[in-house]
This record gives sequence, structure tokens and C-alpha cells, in this order.
Amino acid sequence: MVSVPRLVIAAPSSGSGKTTVATGLMAAFSERGLAVSPHKVGPDYIDPGYHTLAVSAGGSGRPGRNLDAYMSGTALIGPLFAHGAAGCDLAIVEGVMGLYDGASGQGELASTAQVSKLLRAPVVLVVDASSQSRSVAALVHGFASWDPEVRIGGVILNKVASDRHELLLREALDESGVPVMGVLRRTEHVSTPSRHLGLVPVAERRADAVGSMRELAGRVRDGCDLEALLALARSAPPLDVTPWGPEAEPVGSRLAQLPQPSRLSRPSRPVVAVAAGSAFTFSYAEHTELLTAAGADVVPFDPLRDEQLPDGTRGLVIGGGFPEVYAPELSANEQLRKAVAELAHSGAPVAAECAGLLYLARSLDGKPMCGVLDADGRMSGRLTLGYREAVAVGDSALAEAGTRVRGHEFHRTVLEPGAGAAPAWGVVHPERRLEGFVRHGVHASYLHTHWAATPLMARRFVERCAG
Repeated sequence: MVSVPRLVIAAPSSGSGKTTVATGLMAAFSERGLAVSPHKVGPDYIDPGYHTLAVSAGGSGRPGRNLDAYMSGTALIGPLFAHGAAGCDLAIVEGVMGLYDGASGQGELASTAQVSKLLRAPVVLVVDASSQSRSVAALVHGFASWDPEVRIGGVILNKVASDRHELLLREALDESGVPVMGVLRRTEHVSTPSRHLGLVPVAERRADAVGSMRELAGRVRDGCDLEALLALARSAPPLDVTPWGPEAEPVGSRLAQLPQPSRLSRPSRPVVAVAAGSAFTFSYAEHTELLTAAGADVVPFDPLRDEQLPDGTRGLVIGGGFPEVYAPELSANEQLRKAVAELAHSGAPVAAECAGLLYLARSLDGKPMCGVLDADGRMSGRLTLGYREAVAVGDSALAEAGTRVRGHEFHRTVLEPGAGAAPAWGVVHPERRLEGFVRHGVHASYLHTHWAATPLMARRFVERCAG
């Protein structure tokens, strides 16, 4: 049994202010000295970066973690949560979209409501009250009664215009039975810049973000009843789950017979370089943990600044991010581009997702990239966004042929051609197509995956690095 005080911060729709409230609460409670564990429903990479910054005031050093029931499966939500929240004083889970919105055409799957039920966590509903008064009670009543298994324990009113407006809202909600636990006034003081894929990642504006976070914590601290929210979090019952661990082996795995990472001598641990810095900010914390547990020494490097790969690099992981924003700088680092190309051409394992795919291409918006793949990338006016189901077309450094995965795509770029002679994946849902590239040790694709759902991918990758 796992006993962790916890709250899910949800909203009737996107744009209501749940990111503001969730992040502000994380910062406010951290400033009080609580060890806060931050979580995000869905596949989003950017919000967890702000969550990580928000909890740093409490010195917890905990990374923001994702809880995506589509990508990892419902059975892993509780274990992944328990792993991330182990030893914390309070866990705060920011929802995605509207409370009951999930994977398209698949009912409640991957919705905030589903995750709240899997975690047996009370929900705080953030309502944009800017254009309503008494109607707010009908809205809250509808959300609270739609699914009796979802426990809405409180409301935070956002974008309230005045004391008179607040009074009208409170009077209406008195009849709903759902207590008001916070009121935030309309303000333009705290803002986070955005661009074509949402908020600008915290790694690109850390100094400004720190100042904004302090102000946001102050707003939430002044406008919310932190004691009532903490009491609500503590009312969550124990979870009957076993925490997930990166060292766990799936039953029947042929890799279970490999030497355990803890028994490997230090010199035998292959160095796996992981792209980081402002251009490559999209990653899940569990990926590094899985690589480390599989026996690798994970070493980050910044393709914008480092002219060489880390010493002894035997494998390379290049995740998502914004290479299109930094294409001139990435291209100008010719020495590193050559080093990456040499490593890839040597047959070393290289795993690239989305931004990594573009970095390995011949060019991006006309700027030379690494030239590992015979393809060219460019910005487009069309957003590609959504969950995908896919099957590995052939063997690669990441997966055996036939391996089935669930992932997501999120980009405004296109690559021409979109698949090589040996594709990485055959997408089977929502449409059927070939996607990505497998060449020598390279596995490159637009598809983002969560390795906690398929941990053998990390073990296979490290095994290839050590071989």
C-alpha cells in the first residue's frame, strides 16, 4: 500500500488556467518546505519542465513526470505515480484538456478523469469565471455529477474581475456543495511566452522563468486556501500498488538472463550520450532511469555548444525539442555534426525521436544537418498531433520486428521522404502508413514513445552499445 497525499488539478476545458494553478501550487507548497512530487496527465513535455522548476524551491530535486494511460497503459499509472512520488509530502497532478477529454474516439482513455480514478485522487476544478456568475454552479454541478467515481473536492475560480464578481460566484456555488478553495483575479503580470507548439520550454528562459515562478507562487498563495487544499490531498486513501522500477524485467523476457546492471563492473558500462540543452528539451525521466538500470552511463551533451560527443560514447539518444528554432546554430556546429555522422556510420546504436530525426537529416529549412539520413526537413503550416499505434517493421537497435508500441506525434515540420527503404514503424492507427528510418544502428522516427511501457527497448539498446 502506498500512502501519498495527492491532488489532481483539472478544468472544464483547455485555457481555463490549470497550468497556472497547478504550477503555482507546486511552487507555493514547495516554498513552505514540503517535498512536492509534480506530475502531468498526457504526453506533454513542456509543462513538466515548469513543474520541475516549481518544486525546486523545496529542494526536492524531483523531475516532472508524465502519466499517460494511452502510451503506458492503465495498469502502469499507479506504479509510475508511486515511483515518482515515493517519499514526498504532497503530489500534485496537472490534468490535460478538459476533465473528461481523452484519446479521440476511445471514451475516457487517457483522460484526466480516468487518471484521477486510477489514483483514487480528489480533483480540484479550475474554472474560468470571466464571463459568468450564477451559471458557474450549473457548470460545476454537471462536472461533479457526470461520473460518480470522480471525486471533485473543490473549485478554484480563475480570472475573477472584482469583489462583487467573487461574491456572486461564491453565493452560486454555496448551493452546489463543492467548496471554493481559491480565487484568482484577472492579471497580466504573470505570463509565459508561447510559440508554434505551445509554451516556450523552461530551459530556454530559465532566468525569466524563475522570476515568474516566484510571482506565480505568491499569487496562488494569496488567492488559495492552502490548508484546505492540503487537507483535501491528505484525504486520499492508500493506493494498493507496487511502485514501478526501471530494473524490473517483464515476465518471460529473454533479456532477463543477461548480467544484472548492478553486477557489471564499472569499465563495462557503455557511455550513452543523450542530447540536451535548449534545442532538445523533450524527454521522459524514466528513459534515463531505464538506460542506467540497463547498465549504461548516461551522459548529457548540448548540440548547440559541445563540439564533441562525450568521451567513450558507444550509443546516442536524441529526443524531441525545437531544432527548427535553432537550425542555424545547430548547423554552425559542424564539428559535432561530423562526430554524430561518424558514430552513426560506424554502426553504433542511435535512437532519434522527432527533433532527433530532423537533426540526423540532410538539412532542416535549408541548413545542413548531420546527413545521416537521405531526407530533408522543413517547417510547415500544419500541426501534426495525436496518438498513434505502430509496429516495428524490422529489427533495429530499439526493437525486434513485430514489436507493438503506442506513442504520439507532435510537430509542425515535415520530412521528405517520410520513410526510408527500411522504415522504423508501420503505423496501424489511426491510419496505415510507413514512417521513419532504420539504417545500420540508427532508429529515427517522428513517433514519441514511453519506454516504461516497453522496457526491453532500453535493455536492447544498451545491450547493442555494450556488444
